[in-house]
Amino acid sequence: MSNLYSNFQKHFPVDLNKEFLITLEGRKVSYTEVKETTARMANCLLELGASPGDRITVQVEKSVESLLLYLACLRAGLVYHPLNTAYKSSELAFFLENAEPTIVVCSRDVITTMESILISTDIKALLTLEADGSGTLMQHAAKLSNESEVLKCTGFETAALLYSSGTTGQPKGIVLSHNNLLKNGETLVKSWGFTSSDRLLHMLPIYHVHGLFVALHTVLLSGASMVWCKNFNDKEAMEKLPDCTVMMGVPTYYTRLLANPEFGSQYCSNMRLFISGSAPLLRETFNQFQEKTGHIILERYGMTETGMNTSNPLDGERRSGTVGPALPDVIARVVDNSGKEIKDGETGNLQVKGPNVFPGYWRMPDKTAEDFTSDGFFNTGDKATIDSDGYVSIVGREKDMIITGGLNVYPKEIELIIDDLEGVIESAIIGVADSDFGEAVVAVIVSEQNAPTQEEVVSLCRNQLANYKVPKQVHFVKTLPRNAMGKIQKNLLRKRFKTDSKT
Repeated sequence: MSNLYSNFQKHFPVDLNKEFLITLEGRKVSYTEVKETTARMANCLLELGASPGDRITVQVEKSVESLLLYLACLRAGLVYHPLNTAYKSSELAFFLENAEPTIVVCSRDVITTMESILISTDIKALLTLEADGSGTLMQHAAKLSNESEVLKCTGFETAALLYSSGTTGQPKGIVLSHNNLLKNGETLVKSWGFTSSDRLLHMLPIYHVHGLFVALHTVLLSGASMVWCKNFNDKEAMEKLPDCTVMMGVPTYYTRLLANPEFGSQYCSNMRLFISGSAPLLRETFNQFQEKTGHIILERYGMTETGMNTSNPLDGERRSGTVGPALPDVIARVVDNSGKEIKDGETGNLQVKGPNVFPGYWRMPDKTAEDFTSDGFFNTGDKATIDSDGYVSIVGREKDMIITGGLNVYPKEIELIIDDLEGVIESAIIGVADSDFGEAVVAVIVSEQNAPTQEEVVSLCRNQLANYKVPKQVHFVKTLPRNAMGKIQKNLLRKRFKTDSKT
C-alpha cells in the first residue's frame, strides 16, 4: 500500500491532456491541470508551515479548486478535514478546537468568524477560497512550482478526518487512512464496472463520504471523467445525463427527477448505471424509476466510518428494500445483544469487518474500544436482517429503535406498511414519551390530497402488525426534516412531537 494520490496517478491517462472534468458552465479541466495545480497547492500548504500528519480544515463551497485542494492534501501527506458550509460559530469552535488544524481554508464571508475562533490557537495560516476559484490560497499557490513530490507512506497514515453528525451527542472524529480509502475505492471500481470510458454526473456535496470518496475515487481509480455540478438541479441533470454513463445520488435526486413531467427514458439512453445511497430509497421510487426509464437503481449501504459495506449487484438481481450483499472484501453479520450471530431473516445488530473499516475515533480510545468487538468487527449501530442469499436490509438505527412496554419496535417495518397506502408519499416512525409504556409509537406522514385518515392508518397497521407496534398517534406534515444527504432527522421529529401520548 502507499499514498492514495500515487495510486490515482497510476490510472491517469497516458495523454494527460484528456479531460478529467467539465463544469456546468463549460470549463474543462485536464489531468495535466490536476497534476500541476495540486502540486502548486501542496507546495503552498507546506511552505506555510504544514507538515505531514497536520490537519487542514476546509469550509468552502463546492468548486473545482476545492476538489483539487483535497488531492493536494493527499499528495503532501496532510490530513484533509472538510466541514459542512452550514456550520455556525459554536459548531466551528468545537471542530477547530478538537481537530487542532495547522491551516484553515474558508470563504471570505466567514473569515471574521474564523478569526475570532482561532485567536487563541497555534494556527499557521488562514486562507480563503471562493466558489469561483479565487482567494488567497490560489493567489499564493500560483507563484509556486507546478512540480512536487508525492509523499511516500505505508498507507496506514491518516488521509482524512471527518466528524459524525452528533445528533445524539458530541460529534466524533473519524480517522480514515490512505489504505481504507484505496481499498474501498478499488472494490467499488470492480463491483460497479468503472472504466476509463465512464463519465460520472457529479451533483453531490464534497464534505461527505458519498461525494468526496465514493464518487471521486471511482473516477480517479479508473481514469474516467466527470460532469461537475455545484449541486443538484433536476433540469440541469436532465440536460447532462445524455453525456454521462453513471449517476450517483441520494433518494431525493431521484424523486425530483420523477416529479419532472418531462423526465423519461429519452434522457437515459447513454446511461449504464444509477446508484443511490446515504438514505433509504423508497420502494415506490425504485419501482417508478424503473417504469419510467427502464433502469433499475442500484442501492448500496455505507457510513463515514467504513465507506461502502454492501451493494446490490451490477449483474444480478437488485432487490428493492435491500442494500445488497456484502462487498467482496467485507464481512457482514447480524448479532443479538450478547454478540451471538443470529439466524437468517432475524433482526439484530449489524457488524462489519474489512480493509475499508476505519482504525478508530480521533483521540477517543475508549469509544473506539467500545465500538469494536474482540474479533475485530465494527458495531455499525444499525439494526438489520440478512436473508439466506446474503442480501442485507437495514431496519433502522439502533438509536431510532422504540422500546414500548419492554418490547422492541423497528420503525422500518411500520414505515413500509404505511408507505404502501394510497395517498402516502412517505412516513417516519418515532417513539415519544408515554407514562404507561415508556415510549409510544408515533407515525409522521407526508401525504397527497387523497390522504388516508388517522383512523385508516391505524386500522391498516392493526390488521398487519402486533398491537404494540400500532401507532398511538398519527401526524400529517408537509415535509420531513432532512440533513444535507437526505437522511430524515428523526431527532427533530421526536423533539417536535415529544408530548406524552396520554395528554
